[in-house]
Amino acid sequence: MTIEAIQNRFVEITKAYKALTDETVRENLEKYGNPDGRIDVSMGIAIPKWIVEGKNNIWVLGFYGIVFGGALPALVGRWWFGSRQKTKDGINALSAAAFFKTLREDSSFEEVLGTLAKGFQWEIPVHKFALSPELDTLEKQIVEKTGPKYQEVKEVCGDDAATRTGLILLYAYMLRLDVQSSILRREQRKMLLQTSLLLNALLNIATSRNWLSPSLTVMRLHAYITQALLPGPERMRFAQLPGIKLEEALTLAPKTTDLREFEQTLVEKHDIRILDIKTVLAKWGRVEIVDAAFKVIGERIVTPSSIVFLVVKLRISPPLSTAVQEEKLDANETKRRIKLNDEKDEEFLVSRKEAEELSSDSQVPGWIHAPYWPAERRPSWWIVLGDDKTNRIVVPPTRITDIPFAQPHHERDYRSYKIQFQAPPNVGVFTWKVQLVSDSFVNEDTSREITLKIEDASTLPNDNQSEDEISDPDEDSLAGQMAVMRGGAVKKKPNDEESDDESTTDDDENDDNSSSDSD
Repeated sequence: MTIEAIQNRFVEITKAYKALTDETVRENLEKYGNPDGRIDVSMGIAIPKWIVEGKNNIWVLGFYGIVFGGALPALVGRWWFGSRQKTKDGINALSAAAFFKTLREDSSFEEVLGTLAKGFQWEIPVHKFALSPELDTLEKQIVEKTGPKYQEVKEVCGDDAATRTGLILLYAYMLRLDVQSSILRREQRKMLLQTSLLLNALLNIATSRNWLSPSLTVMRLHAYITQALLPGPERMRFAQLPGIKLEEALTLAPKTTDLREFEQTLVEKHDIRILDIKTVLAKWGRVEIVDAAFKVIGERIVTPSSIVFLVVKLRISPPLSTAVQEEKLDANETKRRIKLNDEKDEEFLVSRKEAEELSSDSQVPGWIHAPYWPAERRPSWWIVLGDDKTNRIVVPPTRITDIPFAQPHHERDYRSYKIQFQAPPNVGVFTWKVQLVSDSFVNEDTSREITLKIEDASTLPNDNQSEDEISDPDEDSLAGQMAVMRGGAVKKKPNDEESDDESTTDDDENDDNSSSDSD
């Protein structure tokens, strides 16, 4: 035991002795629970002395009046009226109105780009650098490289100062032109980050009208802006690879449009960029549609106006992935895998989730190679169900992420996604197309035709009726007699059997009468 503990013990013994011998100490212990008597505890707030001094009252009241009577209402009002000017997509309401008026069902790529640039008028503040000589220089270079297409875009978006500035900076970015001014580069970065919100709002307007072609154009514009490219020859897709300039994309491999063949061409030329290119192509976001089908929970057929699920199975197969020969399985193993996949498909169909759970060993894409984009970016895709013949969207697009890479030796190296919609009210066969559009990789869209057959349930054979007839006992059997006594259903005896029995009985009676007459 320490000395401090011994001292505390001695103090306690002393207080206990006094409580027994001293009347005042005993009274304190009985009233307050403490032999030392009542202990007052006071709490307060540390306020500077000058605030509570009487001579400063007028200044303190004035300060509170300015803060709570002026600054706070102004701040709340600014937030309130500012939020009313924004749509749910985060853009100015005037930009959304301009999109709604300008976008058409047959809008071309240039017209969609001009519609996008029209929103810069309300999204980009006008500064004094809007009339910068460098903007004029950039615009001359843009006209030289694009020709009349740039003028077509300008006719759509107009020539407002903010619109012109945003359009020039956007084209300079997509043509990979150098911007010397640090102020312009900073504004270009802000403009590019804002284009994502503008494109999402533009896509919502196009899909709300069920326009297929403009919706696909807006989706593909995401990828073009991400990779700093303008639409052109299919070989321009090579400019997405590390170190490949726009001019080289057209000249390095003029006879091919395939990424794998382009990589082989660079290998043959001993190009020093091939290692970086192989690294990027090994994780390239080329999506493969494993399967696509329409399903209804608990039904074998699709009836009019029923709730239908479009189930799409997807996986990523990069251009450099090697084709693995399918392993040979015996009949039992094949049946086991089919049964396992069917059970997982059914479990996913009845669940509330729109995407199937990933397995623990699944690999999904990380950050993409987009050196010109001003921020890090993960890829995503849209699933679109549309009708090319009528240029209509059947089901609003769904944006998905985390598609797993193909793993050939796994039992289930894909991921299922589902979209719910209501079937058409008419009976018939509908041929549509499932399209998968990337927001990060140019010219990596994939599609598959799919047929939905709507059948009338009343025209199908009634299987339940035949099963009931088989299960009911015969009327003249013992089980049938017991069923009749219980009020149950029985199988009636056919009429021809009854007539045969009656005729047989009549014949017997005639034979008996003839025998009696002869006697």
